[in-house]
Amino acid sequence: MFEESSIGVRVIITTFIFLLLAVFIIAFLFLFKQRQNAYAMLNKQKQELATQKVQLEKALIDLKAAEKQLIQSAKMASLGELTTGIAHEIQNPLNFVNNFSDVNKELVLELREEIDRGNYSDARAIAGDIGTNEERINHHGKRADAIVKSMLEHSKAAPGEKAIANINAIVEESLKLSYRNFKAKEKSFEAQLNTDFDLAITNFPFVQQDIVRVMVNLFNNAFYALNEKSKEQIQGYAPRVSVSTIMADHKVEIKVSDNGNGIPERDIDKIFQPFFTTKPTGQGTGLGLSLSYDIVKAHEGEITVNTREGEYTEFKIQLPA
Repeated sequence: MFEESSIGVRVIITTFIFLLLAVFIIAFLFLFKQRQNAYAMLNKQKQELATQKVQLEKALIDLKAAEKQLIQSAKMASLGELTTGIAHEIQNPLNFVNNFSDVNKELVLELREEIDRGNYSDARAIAGDIGTNEERINHHGKRADAIVKSMLEHSKAAPGEKAIANINAIVEESLKLSYRNFKAKEKSFEAQLNTDFDLAITNFPFVQQDIVRVMVNLFNNAFYALNEKSKEQIQGYAPRVSVSTIMADHKVEIKVSDNGNGIPERDIDKIFQPFFTTKPTGQGTGLGLSLSYDIVKAHEGEITVNTREGEYTEFKIQLPA
């Protein structure tokens, strides 16, 4: 009886061991299969990533090529606009020079004829006309010269050397220089000059002659606007230019404002374009603000305008300190 019981126990134990072994084998096979599946999936993902990488690299190459093409197209379009502007702006004074030169040739012939006839009073009148035409030729020749010089400023290959300087002193001196020069041309012109300089601004590096050029251009434009509005003889109108400096967020901010006639809304988006000017023909090259924009950008700064037609214009320059 005991022996039968012992045999039964051994059978149970053996059966249990076989069952455990079977479970272990099944679990091992399942895990092995899972591992194979995971490995296959990992390889598939690697292949997909490799394919995506190739596709992304190709897309990046295509994008760079498209970017270069767009830049080149933009450059060519800009060059076309610039060439058209140059041709148009220089053609105007050259037409005047050529026309007045042709007229003077005819007047010289008439002058000789009148002298030969002894008509000296008519000869003097003709000589006066020749002199007047020569003044016009000189005026338009100087205008063409100014356009060329401005173009050369635009195309300077290398920027000037930066040096540590006091921006407040530079701005104030530029204001006085511009005002003196404008009054030399417009004797009766008077304007109130307001300055508000942040004395906490320490010296910082910038290209002094370039910043002077920017400031003088802004002041010249402001005085021109004030003078034009003064001609309207508005009761109680007092021409005024205000300039201020302040340090904010590690940037030097310069504001130049005037209470002139402002800029028409239709022109605001075009004022920094080469050869665009709101001044009448012969009174501006249209390169001043464009050059100022380029100079400020070369200093990694920003120049913006806020204006209201008939009331004021304010330019704001921000330069990294």
